[in-house]
Amino acid sequence: MTFKKPTSIKDFLIHLGVLIGSSALIVVIVFYVWLPISTNHGETITVPDIKGMTVDELDEFLGKRDLKYEPTADSSYSPDFPPLAVLRQVPKPNTKVKENRKIYVTLNAESPPKVRMPDLIDKSLKSAMMTLKSYDLLLGDITIVPDDFFVVLETKLNGRTVLAGEKIEKGSAIDLIAGNGYGNTIFQSPNLIGLEQEEAEFAIIGSGLRVGKVRFTEKSLAGFAAVDSVGNDILEYRSISPGTVQQQYPRPEKQVRINDPIDIWIYKPDTVSNTPTILDN
Repeated sequence: MTFKKPTSIKDFLIHLGVLIGSSALIVVIVFYVWLPISTNHGETITVPDIKGMTVDELDEFLGKRDLKYEPTADSSYSPDFPPLAVLRQVPKPNTKVKENRKIYVTLNAESPPKVRMPDLIDKSLKSAMMTLKSYDLLLGDITIVPDDFFVVLETKLNGRTVLAGEKIEKGSAIDLIAGNGYGNTIFQSPNLIGLEQEEAEFAIIGSGLRVGKVRFTEKSLAGFAAVDSVGNDILEYRSISPGTVQQQYPRPEKQVRINDPIDIWIYKPDTVSNTPTILDN
C-alpha cells in the first residue's frame, strides 16, 4: 500500500486523520481484544472460606475450584478445631483471584502446646475464671462447699488435683472447688406456708438460702403448725388463697445450711370461680 505525497493542506489533514484513526484502532484491538484473551482478563475466582477444613480435605476442595494452597511456616493452636485444620487464610474469603492462585493457610497444631498451671488457690471465682482464660484454659465444673471464705480451695483436672506450676495442655478444662463464704452454719428452715410467692422467695433469699424448684398445685388446703388440746404438735389444715405457698421442702423448722435450695409449691386453681361478685351485680 502506497501513500501519495500530500500536495495541499486538505490532503495533509486527510492523511493525518487516517493515521490517527489507525493508531486508535490498534490501541483498541491490543488493550480490549488481544490482552483480555491472552491473560483471561475478567475471569476471576471467588476465594472460598476454608477455615476449619483439614489438609486431607483441601486438595480435592480447592482442586475443583482451580486453586492451590500452601501452609505457612508458623502454626497456632485452638481447641475448637481438629489437628491440622485451617485457622487462618490469605487471601481472605470472598476475595477475587485468578485461577491456580495459592491460598496461604495457618494450620492448627497436631498436639496442644503446654502451659504451666496458674496458682488459683485463695482467689475469688471471678479472678480465677479470668486467669484461666488468659492461660487458654477452659473452665470446667464449679463445686461450692461450706467454708468461711468465698474463694477457690482446690483445682482439679480430669478428677485429680492439679498443682500450680504443673505443665498441662492448653485447652484443658479445670474444675474449681470453692467455698460458699458462710461456713457450716446450720439453722432452721423458714416457715413459708401461706405466704405469697414473691414474699416467700424474698424470705428464702433473705435467710441465706436459694430458691429451688417452683411447682404449681391445685390443692387449696395447707398444713399449718398447731398444738392440740393436750399440747401435742399437729398440722391444722386450712384453705389458702391462690398464689400462696401450699407446701415446701424442706418442711418448716427442718435443719438447713446456708445456700441450700428450698422447693415450694404454689396453689394455682385450674378454673376461675363462677361465684358472682359485687362487680357482676
